[in-house]
Amino acid sequence: MIMIHDPRLLIKLMIRMIVRKLGVKHAAMVLYEPERDTYVLSISRGERGMRIPPGFTRFSHSSPIIKLFQDPHFRPLRANRNAILLDDINRMVWQETVLSKGSLKNAPNLLHRVEEEMTRLNTVACVPSFYRDKLMAVLLLGEKYDEKRFNQEELDFFAALASDGAMAIRNAQLFESLKEEAERNRKLFIQTIVVLSSTIEAKDAYTHGHTERVTRYAVSIAKKMAEDGVVLFPEGFFENLYIGGLLHDIGKIAIPESILLKKGPLTEEEYCLVQKHPLKGAEIINSLTVPEDCVNCIKYHHERYDGSGYPFKLAGPNIPIAAAIIAVADAFDAMTTDRPYRKGFDKVTALQELQKNSGTQFHPLVVESFHAVFKQENL
Repeated sequence: MIMIHDPRLLIKLMIRMIVRKLGVKHAAMVLYEPERDTYVLSISRGERGMRIPPGFTRFSHSSPIIKLFQDPHFRPLRANRNAILLDDINRMVWQETVLSKGSLKNAPNLLHRVEEEMTRLNTVACVPSFYRDKLMAVLLLGEKYDEKRFNQEELDFFAALASDGAMAIRNAQLFESLKEEAERNRKLFIQTIVVLSSTIEAKDAYTHGHTERVTRYAVSIAKKMAEDGVVLFPEGFFENLYIGGLLHDIGKIAIPESILLKKGPLTEEEYCLVQKHPLKGAEIINSLTVPEDCVNCIKYHHERYDGSGYPFKLAGPNIPIAAAIIAVADAFDAMTTDRPYRKGFDKVTALQELQKNSGTQFHPLVVESFHAVFKQENL
């Protein structure tokens, strides 16, 4: 039960087992929904005409059955059985023993309302499910096929099952909460990355939109490669490529604007400074603890397929595929963008340049997939 992280699946298995194995005409589970702060009849199984349609009934905190189990004043009413039986309510077995106590002076009225609610639900027994005094669920049981009363041994079994179920349901809810929190953190992280990536464009007006376009091209190339079976990417690769694309030029923050905006050719010393931006970028994001694919995009996107690139002169298959994809996307956008020192190429000419340098500067499979994307998406 603890291994099942889907509360609805867990409850389905429990209710199905009760109906199929224990000779009960129908059974249902009323489950607490934290996000709505209410109880809902979630799962129901059993004979047609007897079972209650799922979602048909909602129970507020003032509902008689919920109040009976939730309010500590009424705890004595179920202390001996760990459940409430319709027969017990009908016979008012507590009338002479506990109902005369001051704290239970409202019990007869409540029990009458519980009786009405149980009758309406075709229920002869209600078994509560608690987690640290919090009512998590209520198991509703119809009549047994042999029409006998539930004995104490059976009620003890259902109480134990409900208790284990409550813990498993709570674990499942915590698991869902952790997933939701992780998703919120992921979105916040992505937003932070987007803001961080925009800082380089704030320094260089001529590259406005460059990061977004490179990222879009790169993801399209990778999807095409996966679609055609060129490469089998691991789980999470596309999101990592997206992040890497946004951050691939972040190291240019460390490059003086006088160099980034220079209208003429760079001196050897200036070019050496520019060549350091992949390593500077990797240093900047080290504190973010991003996945390796993201770092690869930043650190190696200026490596060349023939080994003449920088900063490490990697060649061929030694260049991470994420970086090889970013390299093609980056080069295409750079060629088609106007710069202070030249007019941008048209897109067809830029594609021809990529194909011309396929196998030398660029990974051939990446260029081939980009060509297919170019035709398919009419970039």
